[in-house]
Amino acid sequence: MSNRQTSRRDRANAIRALSMDAVQKANSGHPGAPMGMADIAEVLWNDYLSFNPRNPQWLNRDRFVLSNGHGS
Repeated sequence: MSNRQTSRRDRANAIRALSMDAVQKANSGHPGAPMGMADIAEVLWNDYLSFNPRNPQWLNRDRFVLSNGHGS
């Protein structure tokens, strides 16, 4: 397994952990949806979407909207 794959796995697992924490803190939600989408989110943000965390108001940034009904 390459370092890139390991890094991808680590980032996806971080998304999963943050999702669980958010649902727990809100005392509401369905953690399965964000946990299941973690790998897809990691690929989107690292390979396809254009954004700059240091400049969140950048006009040419990509916007991502996901609506999966009752999922958190």
